[in-house]
Amino acid sequence: MIRFYFHPSPNPMKVALLLSELELPFQTIAVDIFKGAQHEPEFRKLNPNGKVPVIVDEDITVFDSHAILLHLAEKHGKFLATDPRTRAATLSWLELVATGLSPFSGQAVHFLHYSPEPVPYAKNRYVKEVERHYQVLEARLAESPFLGGNEYSIADIALWGWARGAGYIFGEAGLASYPKVRKLVEAISARPAAMRATQIAANLKLKTELDEETRRALFPQNL
Repeated sequence: MIRFYFHPSPNPMKVALLLSELELPFQTIAVDIFKGAQHEPEFRKLNPNGKVPVIVDEDITVFDSHAILLHLAEKHGKFLATDPRTRAATLSWLELVATGLSPFSGQAVHFLHYSPEPVPYAKNRYVKEVERHYQVLEARLAESPFLGGNEYSIADIALWGWARGAGYIFGEAGLASYPKVRKLVEAISARPAAMRATQIAANLKLKTELDEETRRALFPQNL
């Protein structure tokens, strides 16, 4: 059985969705990152970078959400096309989420919600980059039902991980400016697998307070 080291944040949610889509048996192991569990020596043996998610699949350890998506999709032959053209498109959009939308969204969230003092330049820089990436994604989805083409894939699963919480960056407007993206995210969220993935998070009781302990756990290099 797969051991799945999880916290209900965007990157682990991508993996939770794919595991649920594949209907694989797995054991959820909560990692309370607000308490610093990701820095414990035993966890650092699994991921030296001290981040969730991690899976242990039989005797194979995989960390980083997109590495896990690729590992599982390739192993089980689902959600990643074998046709070279479609596969190339899927991988390209998967990496756009990995290197663009994900980190810029993370930085936008940090400076909007976690920074101990306002940094207007940083807020503007990261929010504008998030907007730009959604514009690129919106244009793609205006010409294709899914990011990789005609089939639902790990690229869409990766997008869902961050886009489902876009309101944390854009406020009440959420994805209103990106109706094609919103439509896809809503369609994915309505899938039984997404409902099961969301329930994983709902069943856990983890710390949510942003106090000094949490700041030390999440941003030790800033203290």
